[in-house]
Amino acid sequence: MIKLTFLLFSLLSIGCESAKNEQPVSELESQEKPVTDVYNSIGSIPEPRGYNRESAPPGSFAAWLRAVPLKKDKTVYLYDGRVKPNQSAQFAVIDIPVGKKDLQQCADVVMRLRAEYLYAEQQYKEIAFMDYSGKWYKWPGGGNRRAFDNYLQNVFGWCGSASLEKQLKPVNDFNSIKAGDVLIKGGFPGHAVTVVDIATNNEGKKVFMLVQGYQPAQDMHLLVNPNNDGLSPWYEIPEGEVIDTPEWVFRKSNLKTWE
Repeated sequence: MIKLTFLLFSLLSIGCESAKNEQPVSELESQEKPVTDVYNSIGSIPEPRGYNRESAPPGSFAAWLRAVPLKKDKTVYLYDGRVKPNQSAQFAVIDIPVGKKDLQQCADVVMRLRAEYLYAEQQYKEIAFMDYSGKWYKWPGGGNRRAFDNYLQNVFGWCGSASLEKQLKPVNDFNSIKAGDVLIKGGFPGHAVTVVDIATNNEGKKVFMLVQGYQPAQDMHLLVNPNNDGLSPWYEIPEGEVIDTPEWVFRKSNLKTWE
């Protein structure tokens, strides 16, 4: 059963391979060039000039994501302790362990963040993920941390970007993007990233930040904006259809939501 689990997982999670498209550099700039090691959480990263973070009620997914801690070390390590060859994709590294197995990859990070939020809020009945065949993996409840970690490893073994894309709901208007939404392209290869914060200016324009995991399993990290150093790690909503991230290119139609 263990061998079968890992075999199916490897098939489901093949992907997270780089796909790039060039986008024009925006004129929007942040308040100052960020220094990542002074930030202790996602919410401590300053908004761009003229923008303010959207309200995040206590107990909401947006508030939880904003409080996600950052490491002082900006280096991304693989699950086996090696340094990831590409160290140019991350603005900061999320202080959530990756584990010692090659399990927590791109879609798994999306599911991990959602599951950790619901676990922290004791919304145990909401913790459920579907595999590609439609089978659900539900957390039976309770605050047993070791059992919960084992449950997550099982989820990572059977669920991936293809199944998660089926589980999530489409967002018809990209301008309604909110914290907790997911940019996802399911498949073999596929990739997924989580929208972790949103800021808006007086004209109603939004900017957002993204967190990803990758293959092989590695520290989850906050992405740089590859097309606008001054705005990074924030992204503007593009006028066209393409959202260009350091290691994958998404389209606006790839935006999904949990609710």
